[in-house]
Amino acid sequence: MSLLQLYKNAYSGLARNNWYLSIVMFINRSGTMVVPYMTLYCINELHFSVAQAGYVLALFGAGAILGNYVGGWLSDRTGFYDMQVGTLLLGGTMFIVLGYQHAFITMCIGAFILSFCNEAFRPANSSAIAYYSAPQNKTRSYSLHRLATNLGWAFGAALGGFIASVNYKLLFWVDGCTNIFAALILLRLIPRSTYIKPVKNIVQTVKAISAYRDKPYLVFIVLVTLFNVCFYQFFIMEPVFLETDWKFSLRFIGFLLALNGVVIALVELIMINYLEGRRPALVYIIYGVLITGTGFALLNLLPPGPVAGILVVLIVTFGEMMSMPFMNSFWTTRAGQHNSGQYAG
Repeated sequence: MSLLQLYKNAYSGLARNNWYLSIVMFINRSGTMVVPYMTLYCINELHFSVAQAGYVLALFGAGAILGNYVGGWLSDRTGFYDMQVGTLLLGGTMFIVLGYQHAFITMCIGAFILSFCNEAFRPANSSAIAYYSAPQNKTRSYSLHRLATNLGWAFGAALGGFIASVNYKLLFWVDGCTNIFAALILLRLIPRSTYIKPVKNIVQTVKAISAYRDKPYLVFIVLVTLFNVCFYQFFIMEPVFLETDWKFSLRFIGFLLALNGVVIALVELIMINYLEGRRPALVYIIYGVLITGTGFALLNLLPPGPVAGILVVLIVTFGEMMSMPFMNSFWTTRAGQHNSGQYAG
């Protein structure tokens, strides 16, 4: 089978609205420049100590956790459409506002609020993907979404490394404007008339079917949380490690972050199309977590250098591709239409 046919098979049969959601996500993630460089910004530009920068990032993480929870809860009650538009607009505004904060306290507060708004978008967006997907291609639909996310991430990370080397402040404006633009594109591509808001009495009848009473799901979430605590250091603390310990330039760090997105964009959907249905999702998740852990361990074992940096990124990326799409498909098989936001959050 030709490479062209592999791509054709991987992308065929996906709903038009999922393609539109992917366009929105690509635009949104093309401006993803602040988060991977926030620690460096706090240390190099605002002259915070490493400990202070850590507090800012810790509050950013706390806002993300609370934003996911509240975003999922609100998505089930107000509908994923309004939640996506509202959080994109609020998140975009907060990125711009945060760029004008210089004091440690205001940076902490701003980072928490920004992350809360920004991450409240995710459960609504995940619910939208599940809503528009046919049961047989949900994993591929999420992989398409991740492809758009990572193409945008690759573009944003590479450009962000260049912008950060010139002026950190511009990162906040670009990130904020792309969020707002993504909200406007969502309104244009998927009109409200195509969205069916959950009926209140139906939601009440399924109230007993709660994600918080689904014990296998709760165990799964605890394990995924532990994985994510480690994995997202790749985007938060690893840039600091690469600059301070391995002496990489900001532009090369941007290249490495972009490489992650490019590899995912080129490989993941074909890989998922081949693997899906051959083994249980949990098997692939376990393989992916082990591969990712191996990549992080190599940071302590390999001598510093560009080749070692590229190798680590490729291994971590392969583990990410093996695990994360199947994490999404696991929860969607357990969620209903009217509590998908709760599961996604």
